[in-house]
Amino acid sequence: MKLFSLFLFVFSVHLAFGQTGKVSYKTETNISYRGGEGPDKYMKDRCRLDIYFPENVDSFITVVWFHGGGLTEGEKFIPERLKDQKMAVVAANYRLSPMVQSPAFVDDAAAAVAWVFKNIGKYGGDPKKIVVAGHSAGGYLTAMIGLDKHYLASYGIDANSIFKLVPFSGQMITHFVVRKEKGMPNTQPLIDEFAPLFHVRADAPPLYLITGDRELEMLGRYEENAYMARMMKVSGHKQTRLYELDGFDHGGMAEPAFDLLLKILKE
Repeated sequence: MKLFSLFLFVFSVHLAFGQTGKVSYKTETNISYRGGEGPDKYMKDRCRLDIYFPENVDSFITVVWFHGGGLTEGEKFIPERLKDQKMAVVAANYRLSPMVQSPAFVDDAAAAVAWVFKNIGKYGGDPKKIVVAGHSAGGYLTAMIGLDKHYLASYGIDANSIFKLVPFSGQMITHFVVRKEKGMPNTQPLIDEFAPLFHVRADAPPLYLITGDRELEMLGRYEENAYMARMMKVSGHKQTRLYELDGFDHGGMAEPAFDLLLKILKE
């Protein structure tokens, strides 16, 4: 009987601690991040976000996630690998080419991030711990709004307030959709005001550049990121890191990159 009673006591304590430590999550979907701006129907339909957040965690980190799709397709989603990590994930849609011209999609990304800065505190998040990340086109948007300060400034946010920037295989020269608008082919490089590389600066938020294998990546994507890393360091930026995921192509690099992102968040 004594052994049985001891077993019940240990079990009840374990259960109690398990319940205390359990984190529950909630998701809210299709929140407009451009309310009050008199949006047209397309803007109203596309400029929405989903938020996945822990209900009983204080001052959590938030990752704002932008999907890929070449700025011509794609839909917001909460990455499975980022769930159940005691942090929030905000997945935002943005307008797409050819329905809009550059830089409308960059401005949408900035508006979405500004919404997070202004509202995450209501959910229990810390506005000083907002990380911006995305894959491919989403990586391009991440770098653009983090480095060209005027996009977020137009919404009253200092881009330097971003905790960390983590673009996955993002284009660092002018995006090929923007070059297409100018009549240029994918293989002709350009660095103008629509290129993250144009905006290298020493005072930018910490920048973590992740790409796939240089021999498997799309259109020299590794080399673009390597040049970005070099120029950021030359500019005096002290917190730029470059990662190459050997053996993974442009699409396949995202899954291992999520594990790397989680590691970066703990640094």
